Amino acid sequence: MTGHNERVRGALIVGALGVVFGDIGTSPIYTVQTIFSPDDPHPVTATTTSVYGLVSLIVWSVTLVVTVTYVLLVTRADNNGEGGIMALITLIRRRGVPGGRHTKYILASLGVFGAALFFGDSMITPAISVLSAVEGVKVVQPSLHEWVVPITVVIIVILFASQRFGSAAVGRLFGPVMLVWFAAIGACGINGIRYEPEVLKALSPTYALGYLFGHFGTAFFALATVVLAITGAEALYADMGHFGRPAITRGWLGLVFPACVLSYLGQAALVLHDPESLRSPFFLLVPHVLRLGMVVLATAATVIASQSVISGAFSVTHQAIQLGYLPRLRINHTSSKTIGQVYVPLVNWTLMFAVVTLVVTFGSSASLAFAYGMAATGTITITTLLFLYLARQQRGWPLWVVLTVGGTMLSLELLFLGANLTKLIHGAWLPLLIGVVLFTVMTTWQRGRALVTAHRQAMEGPLQGFVDDLHRDGRGVRRVPGTAIFLNRGKETTPLALRANVQHNHVLHQQVVILSVQTDTVPYVPDADRIVVDALGHDDGIIHVTATVGYAEATDVPRILALVAARDPEGTLDLRRPSYFLSTIDLSIDPAGPLPAWRQRLFLATSQLTADAAESFGLPLDQTIIIGSRITV
Repeated sequence: MTGHNERVRGALIVGALGVVFGDIGTSPIYTVQTIFSPDDPHPVTATTTSVYGLVSLIVWSVTLVVTVTYVLLVTRADNNGEGGIMALITLIRRRGVPGGRHTKYILASLGVFGAALFFGDSMITPAISVLSAVEGVKVVQPSLHEWVVPITVVIIVILFASQRFGSAAVGRLFGPVMLVWFAAIGACGINGIRYEPEVLKALSPTYALGYLFGHFGTAFFALATVVLAITGAEALYADMGHFGRPAITRGWLGLVFPACVLSYLGQAALVLHDPESLRSPFFLLVPHVLRLGMVVLATAATVIASQSVISGAFSVTHQAIQLGYLPRLRINHTSSKTIGQVYVPLVNWTLMFAVVTLVVTFGSSASLAFAYGMAATGTITITTLLFLYLARQQRGWPLWVVLTVGGTMLSLELLFLGANLTKLIHGAWLPLLIGVVLFTVMTTWQRGRALVTAHRQAMEGPLQGFVDDLHRDGRGVRRVPGTAIFLNRGKETTPLALRANVQHNHVLHQQVVILSVQTDTVPYVPDADRIVVDALGHDDGIIHVTATVGYAEATDVPRILALVAARDPEGTLDLRRPSYFLSTIDLSIDPAGPLPAWRQRLFLATSQLTADAAESFGLPLDQTIIIGSRITV
């Protein structure tokens, strides 16, 4: 059994390599090159002092932000195994967590903006990662530069087309490739260090601190590109639900972290040895005979890097839907073992369109570098703030620990954020624009949904009172042969379709089933535990059924009803051709409503994305009746 468990853990770590670490693990391709790029609006000259100082800043930024903040601390804050900024919002909003309501609202809003920035990150990462790798062909054969963008577009389309197979399948395919990748960049780093072995001195934080405070003007602007070394930390946390914290921690500390550090040190040694290598220090670190192979491997690795943020975007979307910040989209659970492995078709194809547009518009990884850093630093800083609040309020960290640890973490992250804000006109505006747009959409949906829910509950009224009135006086309702199935969100309120049918048509089927479906946190639910039947206190053919399905199961309402019929000893439930009733809402704008007219229009437009209920519940279309009610926003 022990051997089996070890094999399972090993498989999870390899799978995590293929999904979780791709983004941060491919940062060595472009970070050092971008820091010393002559096209930077605040260029840095490659002197011995600057190379030592900046590579030390890279190493210690990765150590403090990724290893300490994320891997050792933030990943401990999970919501039933799920990570990411939306998980932190869920934990903050949870009952029993101390804190003022106003404070929680502000932090939740800040978290939503961080999630919106992460979606921007999910668009920019595939573009810059794949572009940077494919650009390696220019080192091997300069005449191929015109093919960089077309090759990148083809690779990205194939990547997004493969998402429907799920992150576990993708991880099994990509994991071994990343194992080779990290071994290769680590070996190339060691090979580069031999040029200038004294570069190992940069492992001391004194070089980072000395350069930061001794050359603050230059170092501050350089932080906008140093941050490229830590991009992917936010995806690491968002992907936690796919493989779990232990696999991520072991993979990072055992392989990814040392390999990346060796690569950065090797590139720094090569730059000190040969300043001409600044044009592409990562690829020039590779022996000439192996360079084409490294370009191919780097391209594969950056495709995998894109996978980490794509999977993270699916997870964030799933959690945002559960929290009410996005409408109910079609979500496919791709694993029967891990609830966090999901695929969201609409998000997938939207991201693909956005990524291809960025590749064609910007044309090079250097042009996207500042946009990339802004998205990552914004999300990382907000994540740290939310985590520190939870550490104090939920975990009971002493105030002095929060101030000491939090002050250290936030000081570095705010420096990164400030440095990236100086690059606004050079591309950093892009993720901020994406973030503002998506934040507006998400908060508008959340607010509009709350208003609609309140209106709807008032119109529905309590279910038990409705059934009691029917039983007492009948309300002049004629019972007609057959069975009617009314889908409802819960047991507390009356389905609008049922109320409308009684009030306006004055008819009711002999057998009425009010069905509520809830999703459990296990992949499959045994049939014996699937349904709970409540006669609602009367024996008049009206029952309420609560059905529970596993997260990996399709919701098949006809099959659920067959289980209900099997438990009916008298066989009164006629399922030969039942009628299925869905309640729908026709939304309209209210000029005097609490939301401005433009937000009402945005809410109505967003509602069009909602997945079709009949399809989601597996209802036969020729037996489904939709009854609508009008509600103003």
